[in-house]
Amino acid sequence: MDPLSSDQARLAGEQRRLRLQILGLNTVEAEATFDRVARLAAGFTQSPLAMVNFIDDERQMFRGMYVPTASTEDRVHPEGGGVAFDLSELSREAPGDHGFCPHVVAQGSQLALDDVFDYPRFKGNPLVNDLGVRSYLGTPLRDHTGMILGTVCVADFKPRTWDRGLREGMQELTETLLSEFRLRDSLLAQQQELFAVFDGAPFPIMLTEGPDHLLRYANGRQGAAFGRVPQFSPGRTVLPGLESLGLFHALDEAFRTGRPSQLSRARVATHDSSVPQDFTFLCTPVRTSPSAPISGVLTVAMNVTGQAHPGAEQQAFAANVQERFERLGAAGLPGGAQGRRMENAGHHH
Repeated sequence: MDPLSSDQARLAGEQRRLRLQILGLNTVEAEATFDRVARLAAGFTQSPLAMVNFIDDERQMFRGMYVPTASTEDRVHPEGGGVAFDLSELSREAPGDHGFCPHVVAQGSQLALDDVFDYPRFKGNPLVNDLGVRSYLGTPLRDHTGMILGTVCVADFKPRTWDRGLREGMQELTETLLSEFRLRDSLLAQQQELFAVFDGAPFPIMLTEGPDHLLRYANGRQGAAFGRVPQFSPGRTVLPGLESLGLFHALDEAFRTGRPSQLSRARVATHDSSVPQDFTFLCTPVRTSPSAPISGVLTVAMNVTGQAHPGAEQQAFAANVQERFERLGAAGLPGGAQGRRMENAGHHH
């Protein structure tokens, strides 16, 4: 395969980033499924390092990782390339041009380096200089649509031969993740059905992702009241009126603690009213599955202008919205969505 031009590479990276965002995979949080595949890869190849690496247009994210530890019980057999020192604190992300995985993604085929010193262009690679890697085997990680999302790779601290059996085995192991991506897409379709209910809701609703609160989805009422904004844009930046109220501090708390938080009776200048309105915001953390890390926050806003307390009907509706979303999350729903209601539009507060 011919190397991509710089423009083609940039476009491919942007497309991967969008696909990873939609699948809820554009972060560095560890995930048990991918850690398990990394461990299987390390054991199968008897390698001390293994990763499931997702790569966007800016960085590499090791959501699956196996590294040697100081524990003899948790170490790949030393005679197979294990090492005695502890790399358990190795970062789960790296710049987009570090290591060998970007070359695998760019060329779209498996890369086997028996000894990286035999390849002058790789000798100065940070993976070689910082970790002492001498051999590497990386396989393109494709989803069920055929898009390359990253790699499944193994590495060793000594030269070795990656024979045909190891190369084919890594290819087969990588393909086991196709069902994971297919499941995520299936659940995304179910999420879209739920969002159809949200679209007609009488309350502003938005779903944000990650600690930066990237806006994945907003319903019509959210856009009408607070302004339509681009999908995947950082909430604090594009919704400064809500930021000045302290709403994103409540989102921070929900994301950090894993418990719902609330901003009570905040006065907001909205797009759809000539006078400021009073809102109560309920912020509920969401997960891709019960055992997964917090992936984002679902925020439901209720207009309580002129009310001593929010009406029972409003409270019940907000609780039902959150319950239905969490039920999907418990079924393994990725935190991503197309966010059909989000548009590129101006906003003011």
